[in-house]
Amino acid sequence: MSKPLVVTIPHRLGKQEAARRLKSGLGNARTNFSHLLTVEEEVWNGDRLNFRVRALGQSANGIIDVTEEHLQLEVTLPWLLARITEALTPAIRQEGVKLLQRK
Repeated sequence: MSKPLVVTIPHRLGKQEAARRLKSGLGNARTNFSHLLTVEEEVWNGDRLNFRVRALGQSANGIIDVTEEHLQLEVTLPWLLARITEALTPAIRQEGVKLLQRK
C-alpha cells in the first residue's frame, strides 16, 4: 500500500461555509467528471467526510476534514494512481482553491 496523498487547502470561509461548498463541489464533480471519476461512497460524520471513489478502474478511500481555516484531504491511492501523485496534487489543490475562493 502506498503512503497517503495529503493536500491542505486554506480558506477564510469558516467551517460551515467551507463544508457547504465542499458538498456542492462534490455534486458538481459527479456531473462534470463522471467520465473519469465515480464517487462510490460519501459519509459525513460531523466535520469529516469519509469517501470512496473509483478512477481509471482503481478504487481509493479517503477523508476530508473541514476546519475553520482549511480543508485537509487525505486519500490512500492504489499503486496505479499513486504513480501519478505528483500530477494529481497540483490539480486537486487548484480545484480546491477555486471552490473555496470568496465570492
